[in-house]
Amino acid sequence: MTTLKIPELCLVVLVGTSGSGKSTFAARHFKPTEVLSSDFFRALVSDDENDQTVTADAFGALHEVAARRLKLGRLTVVDATSVQPDARRPLVELAREYHVLPVAIALDIPPGVCAERNATRPDRDFGARVVKRQHAALSRSLGRLSREGFRRVFVLRGAGEVDGARIEREPSWTDKSALPGPFDIIGDVHGCQQELADLLGRLGYADTGGAHVHPAARTAVFLGDLVDRGPDTPGVLRTVMAMVDAGSALCVPGNHEAKLLRALRGRDVKVSHGLAESLAQLAAQPDGFRDRLTGFLDGLVSHYVLDGGRLVVAHAGLRAEMHGRASAAVRAFALYGDTTGETDEFGLPVRYPWAQDYRGEAMVVYGHTPVPEARWVNNTICVDTGCVFGGKLTALRYPERELVFVPARRVYYQPARPLAATPQPDGGASAAEVPTAAPPYHATSPAVTDSGLLDVADVLGKRGIDTRLRGRVTIPEANAAAALEVMSRFAADPRWLIYLPPTMSPVPASDQPGLLEHPADALAGYRREGVPRVVCEEKHMGSRAVVVVCQRPEVARDRFGADGNGPGDLGAVYTRTGRRFFADPALAEGLLRRLSAALGQAGLWADLGDWAVLDCEILPWSLKAADLVREQYAAVGAAATAGLAAASSLLDQAAGRGVDVAALRDRTAARQRAAEAFATAYQPYLWPVSSLDDVKVAPFQLLAGSTGTFYGADHGWHMQAAQRLAAADPLLLATRHVVADPADPQAAQDVTAWWQDLTSRGGEGMVVKPADPVCRGRHGLAQPGVKCRGPEYLRIIYGPEYSLPGNLERLRERNLGRKRSLALSEFALGVEALERFARGEPLHRVHECVFGVLALESEPVDPRL
Repeated sequence: MTTLKIPELCLVVLVGTSGSGKSTFAARHFKPTEVLSSDFFRALVSDDENDQTVTADAFGALHEVAARRLKLGRLTVVDATSVQPDARRPLVELAREYHVLPVAIALDIPPGVCAERNATRPDRDFGARVVKRQHAALSRSLGRLSREGFRRVFVLRGAGEVDGARIEREPSWTDKSALPGPFDIIGDVHGCQQELADLLGRLGYADTGGAHVHPAARTAVFLGDLVDRGPDTPGVLRTVMAMVDAGSALCVPGNHEAKLLRALRGRDVKVSHGLAESLAQLAAQPDGFRDRLTGFLDGLVSHYVLDGGRLVVAHAGLRAEMHGRASAAVRAFALYGDTTGETDEFGLPVRYPWAQDYRGEAMVVYGHTPVPEARWVNNTICVDTGCVFGGKLTALRYPERELVFVPARRVYYQPARPLAATPQPDGGASAAEVPTAAPPYHATSPAVTDSGLLDVADVLGKRGIDTRLRGRVTIPEANAAAALEVMSRFAADPRWLIYLPPTMSPVPASDQPGLLEHPADALAGYRREGVPRVVCEEKHMGSRAVVVVCQRPEVARDRFGADGNGPGDLGAVYTRTGRRFFADPALAEGLLRRLSAALGQAGLWADLGDWAVLDCEILPWSLKAADLVREQYAAVGAAATAGLAAASSLLDQAAGRGVDVAALRDRTAARQRAAEAFATAYQPYLWPVSSLDDVKVAPFQLLAGSTGTFYGADHGWHMQAAQRLAAADPLLLATRHVVADPADPQAAQDVTAWWQDLTSRGGEGMVVKPADPVCRGRHGLAQPGVKCRGPEYLRIIYGPEYSLPGNLERLRERNLGRKRSLALSEFALGVEALERFARGEPLHRVHECVFGVLALESEPVDPRL
């Protein structure tokens, strides 16, 4: 039996004459979906698998399907004769394009046997001459398959070898996804053995005499460039090789190892960039060390995929489509990165900032290009912080996402480009060089200054967004286009735009006389869902706002990328559609400073961390709705009251002359009273604002902070937090609320009485929410909140005469199904956005969810609901 070992992901090309048994071989060893047969594709395009006139079209379709499979990471087998080099060439190119190994399996069966087999098939009526010609081409090909680019070539001679062959699929050398970690990923060492010993000690590794081992079974991962420039390249190599042999470390090669390996093999290389130092130090080593080192370097693999595909390590980084793949292009990228072909003013290659465009799911940790500070860009981070140049040696703890570093003891090698002038991965200005008075070590959560803003390619067309709470939420193409138009005009700095609140459904229509909405219907809805406890919150008549606030300006700089100057140095205040809330930046700055101070005085920073996101209502309503009131509500109220007053006067005159207009006069009087009530309804929500002292902010939910999201805390906790804030600063307003059991009849009466008291005093109404912000009911995710508005507030929404009997009956037919579905989807997207941000995911991943909320808001649903 012959065992053919092939990679789990590869392109297999079966090579053999007609009648050699390729289709039988393929059916025996591969899934039907893995095999692409030329005969099948001929039939697909022409209904006849023997129609040679459609061969070009058939192979065009076959190559397209093969490309799609390889892109998705699926093993693919091409079942065609492929005895001519021209037939194999596009397949090798296809494998290279998708960074998989091309594998050739040749079935060398005698022409006579093939001719006999063909003779038994009526669809193979060509003569033995065709088979002989194909076999001659096969014979010429067998010795050249490797030169053509096939990385593995198997030749099975005779029917016995073909029948006895066994296929064994091997994981790729780069696939260590079964290793979950935890890992300590160490940047470029460059011969700095003392600093490496310091860092390993700081990370908790103990020198056992043979190798450094961590007592908690952590694994060190070295990102290459262990050698050159520094004072003790052999010492670094001994440490790393011993750890790899002991199983306490992994290592990928850097470009300096690749060059050193060529030099050790006697190749002609340019001795520069510190190679001379390495060669001199290695020359002083005992016999056998160079041979051991050569074997070690030769065995290093371009990159590793770890922790179930969630982590990728490579010396210079790696684009998403290359993860876990194998090709010369993958190795070149992993070693050298993506260069533009230009050189900078220091004579060094200009590297393309690939991390800016990275959209992969896996975290990528790399080195290669020294940076003064490690920074996150689109879920990638460079941890080469220039130790050999006087910077520091840095490690990233995974999955903790913590940086640990030790400063260089001195400058060992003068860089061609000053370390402080090193371009950042996102193309931004570099940070200041590490001060010489740095502490001996430091451990901290890394800055997540992420330039990965949403790109148009991330949102075009119909899309699906995966959420924890509601599965996959679909964004229709038309909605995406509408949202793109709005999002492109956002005035808010997108770095702060990490959440948009969901729409909120009203309660089902009430059957109470003269009422459209009533609290009993809200409680009944949650009772049917099996929700055990609800919180009824006063609904403030203001404008919805999201406030992102930081404890200190440096937090805004490090976590959000703010410049630390002006109103953006502590946070942002924006509307529910992502626009700046205040036209006057001074108002926003003042609010953020006072809120940050109030969070401290109330003791809430201890729970939140050093930044927070709050869902708020900002009063008065006229602050944002002044034009709406002036141009719509006031105009309607004035016209209606004046017109109906004149009509009533004329009807009174007609009645005085004995004309029977009693019914019309009663209807007109009712309409006049409704118009006057309309003009009165919005007055409590209007007052002039000349400074922040005229503003009230009512926070009703603390959504997230650097410690995580707060959807696990019940609404009672959020209400108490609002009360503590209101006690700390009169700018902040507590939200009155009551807690109720939806199944308790007395609770329904108490809530109704409380609601009637609120609305009779001019209040808008209330919002009823499950006590637990994320609540599962009998039919899935429960509504996060329903609004129950007072009758006079609804007059503003539906018009002066909405409560007249005929109008009220029509309004009771309103359909809430779509509105309720949108509320759930937008809620799930909002929670997903905050959870992604709190986890430190790339900003484009957060914006994907924010964009989704905005897109769903463009659904054609009655805005009055």
